Amino acid sequence: MTTAANTAVRPKAAPQTAFDVYKVRADFPILARKIQGKPLVYLDNAATTQKPQAVIDAIVRYYTAENANIHRGVHTLSELATESYERSRVTVQRFLNAADPREIIFVRGATEGINLVAQTWGRTHVGR
Repeated sequence: MTTAANTAVRPKAAPQTAFDVYKVRADFPILARKIQGKPLVYLDNAATTQKPQAVIDAIVRYYTAENANIHRGVHTLSELATESYERSRVTVQRFLNAADPREIIFVRGATEGINLVAQTWGRTHVGR
């Protein structure tokens, strides 16, 4: 989603690179905001990560069409939610070029993910 606010952030002669930060910023509606007259730069991603429009749209679609527990129900909504959840695992697997979707583990946040990696690595390399 490109808006007048987030296209105004782009310098007149933006360098051409493989990673266009201005194009990426345009995907995040909140980054069109200005704080104290300057474009928002959000660095507290471990606490809360800002969402691109595609994620916002997917969340709205989930809450309006599939809102149910995953892996815990046999009714239609639960089955739809579970299918969407598992499709997202495959999408992440492909994006990361992982060998198998079972290598993709979703956690609730950065702290849980860091603790999981630390515990797993520690048990393997340090012992108990």
